[in-house]
Amino acid sequence: MSWQATVLTLFPEMFPGPLGLSLAGRALDGGVWSCATHDLRQHGLGRHRAVDDTPFGGGAGMVIRADVADAALSAIDAPRDMPRVFLTPRGYPLRQKDVSRYAQGPGVVLMCGRFEGVDERVLKAHSVEQVSIGDYVLSGGETAALVLLDACVRLLPGVMGSDASGIEESFSDGLLEYPHYTRPATWQGQDVPEVLLSGNHAAIAAWRQKQAEEITRERRPDLWSAWLARREKNEAAAGVSGKVRQTGV
Repeated sequence: MSWQATVLTLFPEMFPGPLGLSLAGRALDGGVWSCATHDLRQHGLGRHRAVDDTPFGGGAGMVIRADVADAALSAIDAPRDMPRVFLTPRGYPLRQKDVSRYAQGPGVVLMCGRFEGVDERVLKAHSVEQVSIGDYVLSGGETAALVLLDACVRLLPGVMGSDASGIEESFSDGLLEYPHYTRPATWQGQDVPEVLLSGNHAAIAAWRQKQAEEITRERRPDLWSAWLARREKNEAAAGVSGKVRQTGV
């Protein structure tokens, strides 16, 4: 069975968009995954199929109505255990571990917000996860949904050419990825690091690890602190385990 993506949106024509090209597009054509859209406007009210209304308490903008969003979520054909996700800047940050969780399941249902968002009651009623792709605001959730889907699809079996491609990359072990080089070995007076030409795989691995650590420490101190904490915890656990083995306890 293919991995199933269902997108609730006011602009179904935006999908699959760029995901119909390259690796994701070939996987879509090959049946590795599917992308179905559900137009929120189908559940709009009145002659003009209105989907939004003014927010209680006042304020700028409009909010997608609870009854409209509920009707859309209830109408989709997706297993109950399939995650429901609302893309919103006020959501939890999307992390690689979340992407892996989504990719390992049967698929995902994505609700794309517009205006000021969706009535909070329907999100709670349907146990919808609220996810953000970054600390900025977009015109709608469709672009964010494409980002999430791209991150998931590339992890599906057979999509990437090499399984190692999904392992040796940023965030896979809590660090940003090391720099990459290819031919020519000398370009505009700049040489490829000599260790990469040595054929010494142990030395190359050590160099890449050091580079990953330095880049993470410089660019993402939050990731660096978390990685250090995990390393210290693992080292402490290994030390306790070693003592237990030595004493025969």
